Amino acid sequence: MAPVTRIDAIRYARHERPAAENFAAPVDDHDLPMPLDYFVWAIHREGEHPVIVDTGFGEQAAVARGRIITRPLIEGLRDAGIDHLSVEHVILTHLHYDHAGSLSTFPNATFHVQDAEMAFATGRQMCDHGVRGPFDGEPVAQLVRRLYADHVVFHDGDEDFAPGIRLALAQGHTAGLMVVVCDTARGPVVLASDAAHLYANITRAIPFPIFVDEADYAAAQDKVMTLAGGSLDHVIPGHDPLVLACFPCENDIARVDLAPHRPILEAL
Repeated sequence: MAPVTRIDAIRYARHERPAAENFAAPVDDHDLPMPLDYFVWAIHREGEHPVIVDTGFGEQAAVARGRIITRPLIEGLRDAGIDHLSVEHVILTHLHYDHAGSLSTFPNATFHVQDAEMAFATGRQMCDHGVRGPFDGEPVAQLVRRLYADHVVFHDGDEDFAPGIRLALAQGHTAGLMVVVCDTARGPVVLASDAAHLYANITRAIPFPIFVDEADYAAAQDKVMTLAGGSLDHVIPGHDPLVLACFPCENDIARVDLAPHRPILEAL
């Protein structure tokens, strides 16, 4: 049996937007709708509590940023059979508001973050309002308080996390973004987070408009594809509605440890 027995991609929010807002260069379909979905991920292993990847955001951030919460995160977790109070470990791929905005949902968890990401989110770069825009100060402050309560573990680059789960630094979108590689029955599945918001960011080789280093962003996508064995079917981007459309799905929870219904490239 593969170490990772199930991976849930749990959608909790959505943002309706045109394609032009999802690419850092002009695209032919710029005026067509290309919404973003917002996910957290749950990694299951036999006999272990699920490992949660990212925490999402709550109603206050949704109102402030014009996003629509489709289902409160706690309800989404419950629908996936997960008690948020029993979660012991949360991997934070990066500290943008939509990935680390609801730490309080997991009061008993230890949070895992890259050294570079914590330094970035609390350092002089946050004096630049453009760079700071996707961060919310309060969740970052909460993480600092969790650090002082001994509930934060730092990682430095690529590291094994647990049997069947590896962390890989993929900076570019932020200074310390990491992706999560899971060993499943169908092979490696890469939870790419915002190394690629959409499959189309990879196939068109056009980055999402938010990045701190474009060359690093491109290298991160190359690394994701290598980790995925060169197959888009083994990559799970951070915000693509195709995840729900192409993978076995029920109640806005996609089983991405299973093979997609049809190859991702055919769906693009």
